[in-house]
Amino acid sequence: EFGAIVLRANPDGSTVRLRDVARIEIGGMGYQFTTRLNGKPTAGLSVLLAPTGNALATASAVKAKMAELSKFFPANIKYEIPYDITPVVKASIEKVLHTLLEAVVLVFLVMFLFLQNFRYTIIPTIVVPVALLGTCATLLLMGYSINMLTMFGMVLAIGILVDDAIVVVENVERIMAEEGLPPKEATRKAMSQITGAIVGITTVLAAVFVPMAFFPGSVGIIYRQFSITMVSAIGFSALMALSLTPALCATMLKPVKAGHGHARRGLFGLFNRALDRTRDRYARTVGWSLKRTGRLMAIYTILLVGLGWAFVRMPAGFLPIDDQGFITTDVQTPSDSSFSRTEAAVKAVESYLAGREGIQDVTFLTGFSFLGQGVNTAQAFITLKDWSTRGPRDSAAAIVDDINKTMAGVRDARISALQPPPIDNLGNSSGFSFRLQDRGQKGYVALRDAANKLVAAANASAVLQKVYIEGLPEAPIINLNIDREKASAFGITFEDINNTISTNLGSNYINDFPNRGRMQRVIVQADSPDRMNPEDILNYSVRNSAGRVVPLSSFATVEWARGPTQIVGFNYYPSVRISGEAKPGFTSGDAIAEMERLAGQLPRGFGYDWTGQSLQEKLSGSQAPFLLALSVLVVFLCLAALYESWTIPLAVLLTIPLGLFGAVLASTLRDMPNGVYFTVGLVTIIGLAAKDAILIIEFARDLRTQGKPLMEATLEACRLRFRPIVMTGLAFVCGVLPMVVARGAGAQSQQALGTGVMGGMIAVVILALLLVPVFFVWIQRLFSRAAREESRKVPAGEVYGPPAPAQTVAAE
Repeated sequence: EFGAIVLRANPDGSTVRLRDVARIEIGGMGYQFTTRLNGKPTAGLSVLLAPTGNALATASAVKAKMAELSKFFPANIKYEIPYDITPVVKASIEKVLHTLLEAVVLVFLVMFLFLQNFRYTIIPTIVVPVALLGTCATLLLMGYSINMLTMFGMVLAIGILVDDAIVVVENVERIMAEEGLPPKEATRKAMSQITGAIVGITTVLAAVFVPMAFFPGSVGIIYRQFSITMVSAIGFSALMALSLTPALCATMLKPVKAGHGHARRGLFGLFNRALDRTRDRYARTVGWSLKRTGRLMAIYTILLVGLGWAFVRMPAGFLPIDDQGFITTDVQTPSDSSFSRTEAAVKAVESYLAGREGIQDVTFLTGFSFLGQGVNTAQAFITLKDWSTRGPRDSAAAIVDDINKTMAGVRDARISALQPPPIDNLGNSSGFSFRLQDRGQKGYVALRDAANKLVAAANASAVLQKVYIEGLPEAPIINLNIDREKASAFGITFEDINNTISTNLGSNYINDFPNRGRMQRVIVQADSPDRMNPEDILNYSVRNSAGRVVPLSSFATVEWARGPTQIVGFNYYPSVRISGEAKPGFTSGDAIAEMERLAGQLPRGFGYDWTGQSLQEKLSGSQAPFLLALSVLVVFLCLAALYESWTIPLAVLLTIPLGLFGAVLASTLRDMPNGVYFTVGLVTIIGLAAKDAILIIEFARDLRTQGKPLMEATLEACRLRFRPIVMTGLAFVCGVLPMVVARGAGAQSQQALGTGVMGGMIAVVILALLLVPVFFVWIQRLFSRAAREESRKVPAGEVYGPPAPAQTVAAE
């Protein structure tokens, strides 16, 4: 029908139809892309997740719809889903769920070891699922889902969830064992002693995490999910400790005769005797320390200086690069390469990947890459086999290194394999994203030369590797030089010339027509033999204002040149995109600092900026000190309001650096950077360190109000709180231990979070037990005249050793 369209009717009755001057055929919408799956031609369909979409739900819906549609496919057509990012989400959540269950089991065993009674142990264990269910309900009400971040928060919360319940049960058990009271009376007395401590602990722990919920940006989203998870879990834990736990203690526990609380035989007897000996030594050590508060405070000051030095020297980072089960590979041939030349490079990559262990599927899209589109580009999306079937040699990082080393020998092609970024849509790879800007209007040539100089210096650096200009390189171009005077003399305008060139070379959309029940486009362009050479352009004819056709050669010439394929702007400045990564042994923070140093050596007029995960890393690094300072301030204000005192909060705050010291030391020993997860761990340690200090200081304060001397009250508080502090500390350490030794999907993230928290908690249990009483006594003497006068009246040696049964303080 199109061929029958009459273009011209002659006076003699003859006609010129469209088929007389054109070749008419049904073709494809475009020919610039080809797709292959494992070396075989295929048609690809990409599904992108909406900003508010759920990845798992979307993937399930797509799979269900494809299964439904496949019933109508021809017999020789089948479909596969070779590239899917949701398996890593499922595997990571499953791994974290296993970690959660392992943490519950380990915490149960620790509590059973200390409490040595199934009834005592089951009470705190019951609190865990109840508090977690309440946390999930809170997340649902707040519009959040169960994902890796919220699951990480729940794993951290396991050790905290049982803390309050352990404190209640342990105190009830101690009163029953020492005084022989029945369960109800023992519970009533125990709650009168520790309700204030539980409220204080809950207030401090919840307040520590609240500031995280108000941070902006992508990092703020991470902080916010942790914050909501932890605050809700802590709140439900305290609610259970003040309601359900006492009720269970009063109804489930059996009466115990005075002096018969702990086993004296067997394994438990051995453990109890060892723990009692440790407690006695601990009490004697505290008594010795209280006579030397000045020296110990001097040592503490040195520790603070060392902590500051170590913290500043920690390498900066953002998020750990996890093995996500897939990688990408970019193929780029010279700018003047033909499609067949690019295909040859693609086949070389496919050939290598086909024999590489650990690879499941390879999807190649020729004509497209994250750097740009063109016949000289290609992008591979490589899906790896399941994590359980791959060893360290077949990890994503190892495969990326092997591809880059092996493919470096391919001639006339730059082949780069990359791991995906830790957060989707924050860049195309796991390296840094740098933007060099022409802020002084130097021009394209000067910007290009500065970018090449910067890339050369970066690749020569001892910190950086694989630094390259992101985008398509300069390509040969044809300049069409038009003689304006001649064109005007022929009656031809620039619009006429543009229409002719664009129709012949770039094609022109005419309209749509119905074909087999579908609307298809009508495209007009010059036939391929007439647009192969530059000289063909001069043969095109332009219709002038008089209706006559004039060849372009009458008023135009062509010449070869080179020019940019892409012109990129960033924040209103011409820019060049530069990507790269840190060498092994250096962090992303080191890479950012090195790029900034090298960029500072460029001539004046050039600036730089960061995008993607590099920008978020810069923001998170600047926010972290403010977040930590704000958390400490919140702890201080809450304690000051709770105890109506300035001295008790100061004694608690002095404990916090002890936990931070352990966290920094543990992360440094494992070569882990100061990243987002490390900051979350530090905030957690701030709350936990304050919690243990409150347990001792609260008891010492109550004993002081009963009229006991400062030394005596402090020593007795240490003796009474030794067992629950060790038990809750060990329970928390065992709760995060599965994260520290995690393997498989999401392991790097779990290790980054668990290592700092575990190291900080170990330091809190060991150092805080020794130094909290020193802090309390030192602060009291510093701000209380009565405490200073009281300390002068204590005879030498009176503070040594634990209190004897008949006396409060034993004399040596």
